[in-house]
Amino acid sequence: MILGIDIGITGGIAIVSPSGELIEIHQMPCLGDGPSGRRAVNGPLLASIIFASHAERAFVEHVSARPGEGAVGAFAFGRSRGVIEGVLAAAGVRCQFLTPACWKRTVGLPPGRNKDASRAAAIQRWPARAELFSRKKDDGVAEAALIAIAGMIRGGEE
Repeated sequence: MILGIDIGITGGIAIVSPSGELIEIHQMPCLGDGPSGRRAVNGPLLASIIFASHAERAFVEHVSARPGEGAVGAFAFGRSRGVIEGVLAAAGVRCQFLTPACWKRTVGLPPGRNKDASRAAAIQRWPARAELFSRKKDDGVAEAALIAIAGMIRGGEE
């Protein structure tokens, strides 16, 4: 199995077969137990998803500090990446990072932050599973699924 992961508290995890079949999706498991009660990726909950997937490979969105982002937000985003990397390493899952520009170009999405375009592309790719991407908040799982496909198309190059 192959994982696609959209990092962040509104992100998601997709499990895709080597043939591109969408097996399952998960919202990023978060709890309000971060600093000052902020939502943060929960390692044990993430680990339960990763270990149960029996994945051999993961393609993860490469994130970095964003222009105008405060120190607290940037640190929280970095913490999410670290938790995800640590869980993948503990599970023995090979991990490769894809920049947003790279994975979006690979799956034919225009550059930018149009989340509805990601949902529409996921629905087009998996029309029988359209209900999984029907809500606005499903953009993270849609992007996770597309990241997995982009990684498979690229053959693990970056």
